[in-house]
Amino acid sequence: MKILIADDSRVMRQIVIRTLRQAGFGDHDLIEAADGRQALDMTKAESPDLVLSDWNMPELTGIEVLRNLRAAGNDVKFGFVTSESTPEMKEQAEAAGALFFIVKPFSADRFDEVFAPILG
Repeated sequence: MKILIADDSRVMRQIVIRTLRQAGFGDHDLIEAADGRQALDMTKAESPDLVLSDWNMPELTGIEVLRNLRAAGNDVKFGFVTSESTPEMKEQAEAAGALFFIVKPFSADRFDEVFAPILG
């Protein structure tokens, strides 16, 4: 399976990748996007099985990426790994079709809990 990690912080992408490995998902093909536009383009070009997106990114926000994908008929499994969390953000994410909303800081146990049912 292919997992796209979209975050404008290179350090945070590395932390997400390390946590995925700690949770037992390191054998998947992990690819990275550094902003929302790149995330949208890479999702279309690379057809990942799962997108882990930050909320606030340059070019397009994570929620804009998700809405663009859904408007284009792309039903990729998509969720947020973000430092901000308000009830409104969670509602927007759910309404747009996000499967999960993980708030930083996170743990390998939390990743396992969320991704095991999704990634099998």
